[in-house]
Amino acid sequence: MSIETLVRAEVGRLLVTIVGHLELADAAKVRNRLMKCLAEQPEALLLDVSALDVREPLALAVFSTIARQAERWPGIPVLLCAPRPSARQALRLAAFRRLLVFASLEAARAKLDDDRRVRPSLSDELLPVCGAARQARDLATDACLRWNLPHLIAPASLIASELVSNVVDHAHTMMTLRLTLRHRYLYLSLRDGSPEPPRPAPTNPASAGGRGLMLVKACAASWDWLPCEGGKIVWAALRTA
Repeated sequence: MSIETLVRAEVGRLLVTIVGHLELADAAKVRNRLMKCLAEQPEALLLDVSALDVREPLALAVFSTIARQAERWPGIPVLLCAPRPSARQALRLAAFRRLLVFASLEAARAKLDDDRRVRPSLSDELLPVCGAARQARDLATDACLRWNLPHLIAPASLIASELVSNVVDHAHTMMTLRLTLRHRYLYLSLRDGSPEPPRPAPTNPASAGGRGLMLVKACAASWDWLPCEGGKIVWAALRTA
């Protein structure tokens, strides 16, 4: 592969420096690396592409894919910084107009500093035991009351309980439940130590397994999962309004 990525934490944000020659064959590698960065749920994702030579402009679509995912979850901005002239020209195409492109890292950081807002977040470490679901419901209730969202107590508690119960029943690993309030959405995410994807709903209606994810899908505005270092994250979003 002709691409290298260097990830560095930066006061709640992640700075990803991408170096090399970007071709269509590299897009999957870049996507997987950036998806794992999103799984860390930073306040923002800064992509330094000043040393990136774009050999095939269509490969820039990988950044649009990441920006769309970040908008869905974890609800953070993705800022493309310092593209070279040839890449900047390609980014003027209609397909890339929603990307946040800045002439330099300094300009992107200044924009984030101007827009910086406190984003409330609560998290808890849970053991894979029968009482974990109750602990998850308590955390969801606490978050909703603390952030003046009493109408979300029921769906947030249900989603938290079902996500945790799924880990207790199937993954059997330690887990981290996090609730984060961002613009228009309350996000719930559960990180566990199993790389296996969430089990789908059963095709047999008589089966009891898998119904938790059906409830999550019914309650949430959106939900999905992402691989992360050492396991996976399953997330769901509830509209605050």
